[in-house]
Amino acid sequence: MPKLIIQNGIFITNDENKPVVEGHMVVEHGRIAFIGAELPEPPAPGDEVIDGRRRLYMPGLVNTHGHAAMSLLRGVGDDLALQVWLQEKMWPNEAKFTADDVRAGTLLSILEMLKGGTTCFVDMYDHMDQVALAVEQAGMRASLTRGVIGLCPPDVQQSKLEEAKRFARDWNGKADGRITTMMAPHAAYTCPPDYIEKIVAAAHELNLPIHTHMSETIHEVRENEAQYGLRPVAHLEKLGVFTRPCLVAHAVHLTDEEIDVLCKYDVRISHNIGSNLKLASGVARLPELLNAGVLVSLGTDGAASNNNLDMFEEMRLAALVHKGVSFEPTAVPAWQALRMGTIDGARSIWLQDVGSLQPGMKADFIAIDIDQPHLLPHSNLISHVVYSASAKDVTDVWVDGRELVRNGECKTLDEERIKAEFNACYKRLIV
Repeated sequence: MPKLIIQNGIFITNDENKPVVEGHMVVEHGRIAFIGAELPEPPAPGDEVIDGRRRLYMPGLVNTHGHAAMSLLRGVGDDLALQVWLQEKMWPNEAKFTADDVRAGTLLSILEMLKGGTTCFVDMYDHMDQVALAVEQAGMRASLTRGVIGLCPPDVQQSKLEEAKRFARDWNGKADGRITTMMAPHAAYTCPPDYIEKIVAAAHELNLPIHTHMSETIHEVRENEAQYGLRPVAHLEKLGVFTRPCLVAHAVHLTDEEIDVLCKYDVRISHNIGSNLKLASGVARLPELLNAGVLVSLGTDGAASNNNLDMFEEMRLAALVHKGVSFEPTAVPAWQALRMGTIDGARSIWLQDVGSLQPGMKADFIAIDIDQPHLLPHSNLISHVVYSASAKDVTDVWVDGRELVRNGECKTLDEERIKAEFNACYKRLIV
């Protein structure tokens, strides 16, 4: 089988021993076969050879929390508190969404993510078959889950649960292994305790992780205490949520004791700093979480609360905001923000062979045009990726060694058709 050989490139590897390598990378059978200063053998006839000069290659970005179809609601409910935003803007509009709307919104978000260097994402939503089909078509990697809200009669609860289980069974491991699945009670404030226990039982039955929103706002924490006598962490612990591998989104409002509990159960956290800032939810205790050994990754949340899906921006915010809040310039160094956006994101969704450029790892990687004024001089390229670069600097994207974006153009999706169908859905739904 022909190899892909990138010559004369600069590679950010996420290998602690060799974080930056100048030289060549060889991809074979969808995995990295070699990376180093000198090629082990010259290219053979039929190999694809790319001149990597003026490019920086790095692992693809991993977005560990979002709702892709909510691109349809971008800008619809800005500058509002979370509960007002949900109850008055999001939920009424989302109630109108059809499967076709979810597909259109998801495809637009996938296009945005892919062209911006995100090769893998987590999605929690409804009509998830359409999301999975879009992922399969695009060639991306994703961890998908049918988000379940339990504020409904028991028969509807049961129907949603069965749908979530069916989706998880049908799609786990599909798209040549690029799709994995989880179970997802939306949040403690949208799911009664007995319903969460049923979802936990289903996760055990299917041997799947759990993904949920948790401790996003002070209001949520106080309401949980008022209703159940416990803060969200203790509440979810009592209901058995942490008996499964678990990824929680937000985790903004935590005590020292709660951080210890999350560490004890190896609960992973998706830090959604852009969304949390925009909704005035607060700033998570990231330095304390990292110091305690909690695995923290980065997520954009949906485009309705961010309002973009630029993971470079999330890395930059994570590195900058926590410096300012803590008055400590070393709170989140650039290298740590980069890991949170790449390899720690992959590990947060239990992918062990994604997130670094090393032999044996899956060839999910991106190229950045570093021959630009804002990325010169090439003094510290890890710093430049976090503090200077943006999604618009990405030129090329590969997943499983397959090129999905070339020179800024998506090769697997029809961009003009996606935009036209998306705009038609938006006008019908919102205008």
